[in-house]
Amino acid sequence: MPRMLSGHLQGKMLELFTKMLQPKTILEIGTYTGYSGICLARGLGKDGKLITLDINDELETMVRGFFEESGLAAQIDYRLGNAREIIPRLDGPFDLVFIDADKFYYAEYFDLIIDKVRPGGIILADNVLWSGKILVEKGQKIDKDTQALLDFNRKIQEDPRVENILLPIRDGVMMARKR
Repeated sequence: MPRMLSGHLQGKMLELFTKMLQPKTILEIGTYTGYSGICLARGLGKDGKLITLDINDELETMVRGFFEESGLAAQIDYRLGNAREIIPRLDGPFDLVFIDADKFYYAEYFDLIIDKVRPGGIILADNVLWSGKILVEKGQKIDKDTQALLDFNRKIQEDPRVENILLPIRDGVMMARKR
């Protein structure tokens, strides 16, 4: 559970990023309780929009309530469904994308959004240190999510369309800037 919810420090980082970037459009892949979405939306200008995607409809009532309580609901477009099906139908460009969903699909999410991110736009991906599991010793068995994150981290490092840095905040945040 701790990896599924952004903590206070990470929330402040997301809020500060949006205040610095002044994005008009943000895409969040993985809403969960809505905390990170609220932090992201706090930095939007009055005409800005956050689109947040989640597959879990069990939390919908609670999440919508949190968005209302935050006073930011008018700027938050909360969509339920499979992100891999929704993203291709979204219009860009996005100024900021925050990926914090099923780790197995991080590389696919990146492939789906990269052409929808404006030049100079930022892509953030959470949990890329995966509780240190990405530090694999030769011959060590690894689970599918760890392998997916290893592949994702390598993909970002090698992709000439972005420049990146891995921030060791909480469980690791990959920050990539589209060239």
